[in-house]
Amino acid sequence: MAVLGCLTCMLSPILRNQIPPSNSNNSHHLTRRKALTFTTSIAAFYFHFCQNSDISGFSPAIAQQVDELQQEEDRDVQLFQGTSSSVVFIKDLELAKIPKSTSETLLAEDENAKVQGTGSGFIWDKFGHIVTNYHVVAKLATDRSGLQLCKVSLVDANSNSITSEGKIVGFDPDYDLAVLKVDLKGNELKPVTLGTSRHLHVGQSCFAIGNPYGYENTLTTGVISGLGREIPSPNGKSIRGAIQTDAAINAGNSGGPLIDSYGHVIGINTATFTRKGTGMSSGVNFAIPIDTVVRIIPYLIVYGTPYTDRY
Repeated sequence: MAVLGCLTCMLSPILRNQIPPSNSNNSHHLTRRKALTFTTSIAAFYFHFCQNSDISGFSPAIAQQVDELQQEEDRDVQLFQGTSSSVVFIKDLELAKIPKSTSETLLAEDENAKVQGTGSGFIWDKFGHIVTNYHVVAKLATDRSGLQLCKVSLVDANSNSITSEGKIVGFDPDYDLAVLKVDLKGNELKPVTLGTSRHLHVGQSCFAIGNPYGYENTLTTGVISGLGREIPSPNGKSIRGAIQTDAAINAGNSGGPLIDSYGHVIGINTATFTRKGTGMSSGVNFAIPIDTVVRIIPYLIVYGTPYTDRY
């Protein structure tokens, strides 16, 4: 029998190559778990017999189920397309020497830099602030040598792919949060749409977007499995109120958004339990609730430290 290992913060190892509607609309949060068994036979029937046919000739019940499946799929596709451009890919580098210029810094990865890990983040505002987990950028945040570098790859509002250096703005190890800033003059960014974690319910659908193992813009789906969990922070303290989900979160997902069915960010994907000795996710994954994030990030942007550290 597999033994669960320790809680793992999901910074990828070295790689080579808005508020949701009120409770009256909670019926919209139909999960795949509830629908899977009921609709499997209908879906199989549809794809086998009616893929190229007009479903109007079938019974109303079958036609309705097929239509609902298509609507759900279309909704997921639109959700990803509307949110993925706000998610960034963070690469943690160690330089062999201190670069003499910005242009040399941007070329450093190919010439004299070691990739130490990868992670995710998301665009907070149009000024270039990027929110991620502290453990994704911990080496940069504590660097005194000038040899640590974070490269941020993103897409602007006009679908242009951009890679830029991410400068550390502030961080809070107690809540595993950090803010980077990219300087993109002339490029318009698309920030995420923030939701709330106050009205979440166990069983509602959720989606994780990130870069597991360096595979950019990966979407995984699941449900909210639990609320009010407690997970350890990088400095050993407790992060309370964490969201538990079975949406797959793996190395490289850290810092990416957990979103609801409306495309609103409800948490930051942070950690997972792994089976001892395998490094594989057990399906017990955790995100920092967005209400906590909204409370802390403005202080990090303005002061560089959390409110409690300024006095």
